[in-house]
Amino acid sequence: MLGVDLLLRGEARAAFCAVRPPGHHAERQRAMGFCLFSSVAIAALYALEHWGLQRVAIVDFDVHHGNGTEDVVAGDERILFCSTFQHPLYPYSGTGPAAANVINLPLPAGCNGEGFRAVMLEQCLPRLASFAPELLLISAGFDAHRADPLAGMALEAADFSWVTAQLAEQANSSAGGRVLSCLEGGYDLQALADSAQAHLEALLAAGTSLP
Repeated sequence: MLGVDLLLRGEARAAFCAVRPPGHHAERQRAMGFCLFSSVAIAALYALEHWGLQRVAIVDFDVHHGNGTEDVVAGDERILFCSTFQHPLYPYSGTGPAAANVINLPLPAGCNGEGFRAVMLEQCLPRLASFAPELLLISAGFDAHRADPLAGMALEAADFSWVTAQLAEQANSSAGGRVLSCLEGGYDLQALADSAQAHLEALLAAGTSLP
């Protein structure tokens, strides 16, 4: 919520919240995984209700499906939610029917940067462009890195840099550059550090100002 305030007061164009625990598995009525509160969904609703925005987008590239975020925002047409994730993998959700404002993009184990980028270019980014969010929120999980011990995808830090640059470009187009990123998963410490650094450098390269 503080990050949203900083952005919408014009005190920063981007913010990265290096928080623990993560949040995207926490549903309306229960905590799940390592998550207690659905942090990014709360930020989206705060931006809508407190600041009066009309369109907020959430992009979740954690290796696990953002079931908690979906549970909170599904059916709210003011929010567009896109989640890429390995399937099958905990929490074994995201492949059934979804609300019109939810884009679930399951990826197979072993999926590398080429496959991830193709799905983003073909399905997520065009929907974001047509939605034209006034604020872009990122569930920045880095556990799709090839070194992560809890999953089986094969992304590199360069892939997180690429997707961040793509999202920042959309934010520059429709949201005055406003991007709020919250740390989700990432369980190999070196891969987490490298990926988070690549993520932040891409935000900086997009002309943002980090508090």
